[in-house]
Amino acid sequence: MAQPFEGTTTLYHPAIWPELSIQLNAQHMVVHSQSELNTLGNALWGGGMGSSSHFVNVHVSKDFDCSMPEKSLENLILEFGYSINKTVGLMTAAHLHRASVHEEIGDHYGLVVCTTSGVGNAARAGVERTVYSSYRPGTINILLFIQGSLTTSAMIEGIMAATEAKAAALQDMSIIDPETKLIATGTTSDAIVIASDSQYIQGGVHRHAGTATQIGNAIGRLVYRSVVESVSS
Repeated sequence: MAQPFEGTTTLYHPAIWPELSIQLNAQHMVVHSQSELNTLGNALWGGGMGSSSHFVNVHVSKDFDCSMPEKSLENLILEFGYSINKTVGLMTAAHLHRASVHEEIGDHYGLVVCTTSGVGNAARAGVERTVYSSYRPGTINILLFIQGSLTTSAMIEGIMAATEAKAAALQDMSIIDPETKLIATGTTSDAIVIASDSQYIQGGVHRHAGTATQIGNAIGRLVYRSVVESVSS
């Protein structure tokens, strides 16, 4: 599946992971897992390491009040009716119905990638530019769901592979940082979360997930494809 919500569909179940659902609502998208997943990422709510069963991607306007984004997101999660302690929350100004979803089964892993992309605040890392003291929505949000067991180190490597693939996709699409006029490597408010469940695939632990590993290569390929689709649509 590429972009399941471009038509009238509002609920999608990945073929490789029926217990995982992705639902599009009026103001947010939620990915629900029937079991709690081990998580790592820089989400506005529930970031760092933890465990969660709900992953909420909230659409906000580009002029959203950024003074207290975590508190605003907490209130929205409660308003939507999700457990505040078992929910990872992200924000974006991107169009949620343009989300790109891809999945793959490989060597001791199943992988589902869900990406929403807005590049209005595209930016290039590694150069001097205007910086801000608060969150500004725009945002490429990448959610990685993995059937399989990963060490914390491998989860970090998976995030690195995804980030490199995102930057490569923006480069190949010639997305420009409007301030520096250089090729962008992301936006000023990107987020990425990796979530894994070891119960589905037994027999080994992924200790590495870099670009030379099968799982890291898959993460890179699917993230690249999903970023291109969600930006281009």
